[in-house]
Amino acid sequence: MLTFFEECKRLTKLLEENESGNITKAAKITASAIMNGGIIQSFGSGHSYAAAIEISGRAGGLITTKVIMDPAGGMYEQCEGVGKTLMHKVQINECDVFFLISNSGRNPMAIEMAKEIKEHGNKLIVVTSLDVSKRAESRHSSGKKLYEFADVILDNHSAFGDASLDIDGLDTRVCGTSSFAAVLLLQQTMYEAIQLMVEEGYEPPVYLSANIDGGHERNLQIEKHYAERIFHI
Repeated sequence: MLTFFEECKRLTKLLEENESGNITKAAKITASAIMNGGIIQSFGSGHSYAAAIEISGRAGGLITTKVIMDPAGGMYEQCEGVGKTLMHKVQINECDVFFLISNSGRNPMAIEMAKEIKEHGNKLIVVTSLDVSKRAESRHSSGKKLYEFADVILDNHSAFGDASLDIDGLDTRVCGTSSFAAVLLLQQTMYEAIQLMVEEGYEPPVYLSANIDGGHERNLQIEKHYAERIFHI
């Protein structure tokens, strides 16, 4: 049996049943941000970085996107002050929408970033395991957790500790599902956002694969219009 495949099928059904409304809310916020001159800024520390880049700089995705880089690769996500310092380097325009991804939502880095984003008045979409986060103790002195700052929560419904499968004779679970769930949640959000823009008569700037003849040249022409935002450190 393809055990992880079966677990992903179960999780997909759970996401379909519980997150479709939240996905649509996130899509509306995203479409509005882009049509009003904003961009998408995404962030994930450690392994959550994989979800952050899922919606930035890839074929079929919006060009108006940027990943906020964690220079330490998650090494200091449990340290207070790091998130606030990082946000001092981030250029924020009033129409930008932010996606912060953290499975536990308990670490100071993402919490401080969320606080800064909301103090600027921007919309924030959080991808997290809501049940896990609610049961976890915050590592920030405020006692807050990431989901508490969100305008929309996309719950990945992952298990405590992320790993989902048991193997006889092994005392730890294996195979995390948060990345798989984040791909489904985020890509469906982007699909619906792009669909909304088209319905409004707005031409969404979408990347064509650079491996398709002419794709690279086409993308470069569109990127010129947004270079000041999407390539700003």
